[in-house]
Amino acid sequence: MPEEPPKPLPVVHRFIDEVGDTTFYGKGKEVILGQEGVSLVFGMSIVKFGRPIAEVRSEIVALQKQVESDPLLNTIPSVVKRAAKGGFFFHACKDSDDVRTVFLHYLRDLKCEAEIVIARKIHSLFVNKHHGKDDEFYADVLAHLIKNRLKQPRRIVLNIAERGSSTRGRVLDDALAKATGRAGNRWGSADLKAEVVFNVQTPLHDPLLAVPDYLGWAVQRVFEKGQPRYYDYLREKIRLVVDLYDSEKYAGNKNYYDQRNPLTAQNKIGPPST
Repeated sequence: MPEEPPKPLPVVHRFIDEVGDTTFYGKGKEVILGQEGVSLVFGMSIVKFGRPIAEVRSEIVALQKQVESDPLLNTIPSVVKRAAKGGFFFHACKDSDDVRTVFLHYLRDLKCEAEIVIARKIHSLFVNKHHGKDDEFYADVLAHLIKNRLKQPRRIVLNIAERGSSTRGRVLDDALAKATGRAGNRWGSADLKAEVVFNVQTPLHDPLLAVPDYLGWAVQRVFEKGQPRYYDYLREKIRLVVDLYDSEKYAGNKNYYDQRNPLTAQNKIGPPST
């Protein structure tokens, strides 16, 4: 008898967005870490939803329309600007406090879980490990974010926020290759059963990206501002935070933060390392 064709892999969706930026230099190759508008960390968040994603997407779309129609909110410049360019969408670092409150309240009750990788922007590491290239830095962080998701036999669709050249196919392929290599070293290449597909989207076209955006932003505030207020409010949604380049805490995985070992204001990083 002919062999039965293999069963199709189950399909799961995860949603990825970044916080901070990969900028290290200003004019004349001057290192400008921590200057106005330049972050001290770059991070990426991946979110799994515990409810049908179509339902969650519809709810977020309804919230966006609520903001657009609310006379107290729809005159805020950031709302006006986005609405005029195709439609309002939530964006944590650019939303006003009033608008953030709308989405934060929604997030607190949303069934989801996030893992977040935070990479301190260390100039010497950027030069020596990433060859001074933003795309290599981005790919390295993304690889760490997805490396532990490659073992299960499934087709995993990574819906990832568009970010200039960093989300071109070449960079995403490089990140997946790095992740596969690291996972293979841990479990053996033969045990990696997942198929990975990248689906590059914009927050305007997929409102679900607002969820990793906000959760990552809440974590970034701890590292950059020493402000755990938003992280504490959303902590039940954040399963794990990895402070990727905190080499002083590698022993015993003390650079891993979860419900038993949460972030605090003490995780605020100091002056930029060179």
